Amino acid sequence: MKVIILGACGGMGRYVAKSISSFKEIDNLGIADLNKEDAEILASQLGSHTKGIGVDINDTEKLLSILFDYDVVLNTVGPFFKFGYKILQTSLDANCHYMDICDDWEPTEKMLELNSKAKEKDLLAILGLGASPGITNLLGKIAIDNLDKAHTIYTGWNLEEAQPEDISSQKETNAAMIHGIEQISGKVKIFKDNSFKMVSPLKKLKISYPNHGTYNAYIFGHPEAITFPYHHKDITNSVNLAHGNKSTILVLRIIRQLINLKVMTKNLAARFLEWLERKGSSQNHIQENSLPEIYALAVGLKNGNEETVGVSLDGTLTRDLTMGEATGNPLSIGLKMFLNKEISATGVVAPESNFIDHKKLLMEIYRSFGMEDAKIKIDKSWS
Repeated sequence: MKVIILGACGGMGRYVAKSISSFKEIDNLGIADLNKEDAEILASQLGSHTKGIGVDINDTEKLLSILFDYDVVLNTVGPFFKFGYKILQTSLDANCHYMDICDDWEPTEKMLELNSKAKEKDLLAILGLGASPGITNLLGKIAIDNLDKAHTIYTGWNLEEAQPEDISSQKETNAAMIHGIEQISGKVKIFKDNSFKMVSPLKKLKISYPNHGTYNAYIFGHPEAITFPYHHKDITNSVNLAHGNKSTILVLRIIRQLINLKVMTKNLAARFLEWLERKGSSQNHIQENSLPEIYALAVGLKNGNEETVGVSLDGTLTRDLTMGEATGNPLSIGLKMFLNKEISATGVVAPESNFIDHKKLLMEIYRSFGMEDAKIKIDKSWS
């Protein structure tokens, strides 16, 4: 099988490249990046079956000609609200299967519209197979399956864990920071009362998590809010949330206000946020709540009663994961399952699709983090 990674030298892509370079199912691995020299250096470190390729994904004709030589495209090029739809469309035109770590809701909507095209070509495209989205979707599907009928799904994570990567070929503003600024400014889309609505991000919601308590969480624009109602028609409310230190939320709200007042540009805000993250300015503050670091919470009916179920990780990490590992490893494991024919669907889907063995994929991801004692922790309001 011939696989190409786009953005392979970025903070996320290089973890994917190093992880999948040892897959025996891959005969030819393309390490593609805007910076050709970096791509060639990384490829030289990963084996004789790898090739460094320089490509500007804005050059659609060149990208298409390159992709025709491959079977699977792994897309780690961000920000996805700029590049996601174009790369998926080009991948399908080149008759390639596709997987990405898309974390923006805007392109996710459009990319799902390519479902018929992918099916007609007998191709599979999995969107958002990272940490969030990705792990959150898998947790959410398990939460939904523990109810007789779920009507609400929340996915959430701790903002303090979203640290930028130190090693990347990216010379401009960090794409992850640009993404973050995009999803806390203006309006974002959520699914509420059985319809999509545009709302202000960072709005506070009270979350009652079974066996934990009630805590504050904040709306954060993300694809999970779009994909859960797409795959699960009983869902009437779908919202992605973030939580963290009071000081972190305050800073983000100030940045949001400055952007909305046009006092600060999004690009400047992203650079400022990256600087703050690297200083670790929020790490010494006390958390205002004790929600799990990453989780899903489903609300619905169980045995005729309104109940809630939260799903998170129960296990021990021997070291801190970087954002690149937490995001890149799920994509690598998803590819592995696809190559082993454990995922055989066609069309454009998200990780909570019924075509995926969610528990197996989740456990394989956790094992890739070195968590041999990992278990799926399920907290139920009725037990």
